[in-house]
Amino acid sequence: MTAADESVLITTERAGLPAERGWWRKAVVYQIYPRSFADSNGDGMGDIRGIIEHLDHIEKLGVDVVWLSPVYRSPQDDNGYDISDYQDIDPMFGTLADIDELIAGLHARGIRLVMDLVVNHTSDEHPWFEASRSSKDDPKRDWYVWRPARPGTVPGEPGAEPNNWGSIFSGPAWEYDERTGEYYLHLFTRKQPDLNWENPEVRRAVHDMMRWWVARGVDGFRMDVINFISKVDGLPDGEVHEGALYGNGFPFFAGGPRLDEFLAEINREVFGDDEEAARFLTVGEMPGSTVEQAQVYTDPARREVDMIFQFEHMEVDEGPGGKFDPRPIHLPELKRSLARWQDGLAENGWNSLYWSNHDRPRAVSRFGDDSDEHREVSAKALGTVLHLMRGTPYVYQGEELGMTNTVLERIEDFRDVESLNYYREATEVRGLAPADVLPALAYAGRDNSRTPVQWDDSPNAGFTTAEPWIAVTPNYRTVNAAAQVDDPTSVFSHYRELVRLRHELPIVADGTLTMHLLDDEQVFAYSRDLGDEGLLVLANLSGRPARVDATALGWTEGEVLLTNLPDAVPSLGADVTLRPWEAVVWRR
Repeated sequence: MTAADESVLITTERAGLPAERGWWRKAVVYQIYPRSFADSNGDGMGDIRGIIEHLDHIEKLGVDVVWLSPVYRSPQDDNGYDISDYQDIDPMFGTLADIDELIAGLHARGIRLVMDLVVNHTSDEHPWFEASRSSKDDPKRDWYVWRPARPGTVPGEPGAEPNNWGSIFSGPAWEYDERTGEYYLHLFTRKQPDLNWENPEVRRAVHDMMRWWVARGVDGFRMDVINFISKVDGLPDGEVHEGALYGNGFPFFAGGPRLDEFLAEINREVFGDDEEAARFLTVGEMPGSTVEQAQVYTDPARREVDMIFQFEHMEVDEGPGGKFDPRPIHLPELKRSLARWQDGLAENGWNSLYWSNHDRPRAVSRFGDDSDEHREVSAKALGTVLHLMRGTPYVYQGEELGMTNTVLERIEDFRDVESLNYYREATEVRGLAPADVLPALAYAGRDNSRTPVQWDDSPNAGFTTAEPWIAVTPNYRTVNAAAQVDDPTSVFSHYRELVRLRHELPIVADGTLTMHLLDDEQVFAYSRDLGDEGLLVLANLSGRPARVDATALGWTEGEVLLTNLPDAVPSLGADVTLRPWEAVVWRR
């Protein structure tokens, strides 16, 4: 396909979609994890046709962008984040013709499609890696990160790895390959070898692949762990923290020395000039990034990425041992984290706003209260707090229904490679009892967000007519889309109203934000201002009544714009009493 052909496709496919710079400031993104969204062919796995069959649901919610987790050809070692062919669809999800139909169906509804891009690593079954491991002399040998054993050690024996880094998914970050007698780097599973971005041939191949998808009609990319693609020269040993089995390589592979160069090169080579690039959305998943780094990455003048996913607020319930060492959430800590990012990117840059995704537990079970009494109202409160902040909100599939964490009692209930690897290491290497490991996995494990979307109260929640690849959350008979989409008091309707407000009120997208009551352990409070207009958001994120002096925040009058408990809405004044999980928005 020629560049001219690509240009025609780009123009044709995106006709009618907003093209002005920064259009995504007033947009809302909906994330689809395809294997758990909807199964169209009765094999227990979600697929692309299942998504097509539910486009009306997405349109009714009112979102502007769909972010699609990987559907590329893959051995599924990490549920599709191990890609063996970037330019084909895995048969479990469908065909290229299906993805073309999905793109057309979304565009016809005024919705863009953003694809997940996983280019820090490939699958070990990708032809690039198969060539790379075939011989030290193969032209693609340097497409991946290969190193010999440490001097003075026996290759393949423990301790012979090129450095002491640990994999993010447990175990060492190096795998010995007997064929060539060297090790390859894998920051994730051993079947996910890291690409060598120092090699310009690798970068050109990635750019070509991305242009191929753009020509097909894709509207941008969410780039998985993209801040890992530049490693520090020499790959030095990491510090070994107390109780750790491996060294911490994070300072040497996150936010590396050439990251800004590589990101700008992607943007320039794939999306073209400023005018054309404005049509697209680029989101960088960047674990460990600081506010100061994000100011650089999202600076519009630098053209690296439009926004990033940062994880600081996702770590407020992590103890010294990480995500599987949970501790109670302290609301002031959560608010201070979000405030730091709101303030830091206020003048230059942009925030992505999210409570959950395919890697995190369900929001209402983690930050809210998923009991029968408070699930619905707390889900609405969390949505209110998030969607009216400055940034682009993301809705993870089922979040608009108030879906909860599932029931995970035995290791046999789990499917995710991260949880299974951690359990194996914790019980077999560290000697911990299963009863001491399973509760943390049940709370923080990624399987919680990967259970099937609950469409109705029929068997398997209307997700499939077969046995689903992972069990449906038991509360699907009462928590499902069919019961909510036409109910004006439902979680779904509340989210739809939040999306509408972002579209219709410039203050939501463009107003300044001031956080209030940072030390309050119950109330999340902030105000938005744009010209003479103001919004005040007060949300009681607790199960006990809370009191706020609104006059101390400069508010004595205003009309109620939105509430999640419409009966007996409190009045503005010196003693605003909020019921458990009550959220109210005033406008003046």
